[in-house]
Amino acid sequence: MSLLSIIVLAFSMSMDAFAVSVGRGAALGRPRFSETLRTGVVFGVVEAITPLIGWAAGVAAARFVTAVDHWIAFGLLAAVGINMLRAAMSKEQEEEKKPGMSFAMLIATAIGTSLDAMAVGVSLAFLEVNILVIAVAIGAATFLMASGGMLVGRLIGERFGRYAEGVAGVALIILGSTILYEHLMAG
Repeated sequence: MSLLSIIVLAFSMSMDAFAVSVGRGAALGRPRFSETLRTGVVFGVVEAITPLIGWAAGVAAARFVTAVDHWIAFGLLAAVGINMLRAAMSKEQEEEKKPGMSFAMLIATAIGTSLDAMAVGVSLAFLEVNILVIAVAIGAATFLMASGGMLVGRLIGERFGRYAEGVAGVALIILGSTILYEHLMAG
């Protein structure tokens, strides 16, 4: 996987956390710096762990599906991308995206927004990639986006976060399509 693909994937995976953080920052008004860092760290760590879990599950199943692995990668990335587009276009915000003050709510929200990274981790198990590099990239991008989202939330509101999530969904669909195309052309 190229450096550009890793960067696109990392920032695409961080858009859910960005959207939540924008809403959280908007709701808090003027979030404290410690609250901003705490949000970034929690989202970043959870988002870095979930693709590792997905990758491990995918590796366990890889020997059974090697003939169709590129279709699985495409399907998972496209499904996550379509889901992100649907969420971005939804007029109602999901309950999990409502900002909360408690640490437990923050953890629950981080887990909820990182499930797409687990699905992407499964698809990455079928490719020759360094999952640790990708997991660190996703975690770092998520830390930056979640922290940044908190800081700018009061300025731009939740609506912009939904647009960013839609763009990320399109990027994942394109990435999945590229993987499918490259495998079909190589074979």
